[in-house]
Amino acid sequence: MDRNKVKLDTLRTRLAQYYEAESKILEGQSYSLGSRSLTRTNLGEVQNMIRELEAKINSLETRGTTKRKVARIIPMDL
Repeated sequence: MDRNKVKLDTLRTRLAQYYEAESKILEGQSYSLGSRSLTRTNLGEVQNMIRELEAKINSLETRGTTKRKVARIIPMDL
């Protein structure tokens, strides 16, 4: 299996987890149930990581698809 495909699949899985975390944070940052309480992480940090993961995925998906320009240089004595 291609290394980039494995890395891409891992990043997509992680991105899905961050989307889920963002959704849960948007439902409520913290809550208490009896004597227990739960405080979720900072929404800004999660959204920054989402942007970072999206950029990494985009970079891996577009790798090798850009046009490259080749030039030949012939050294000459003057």
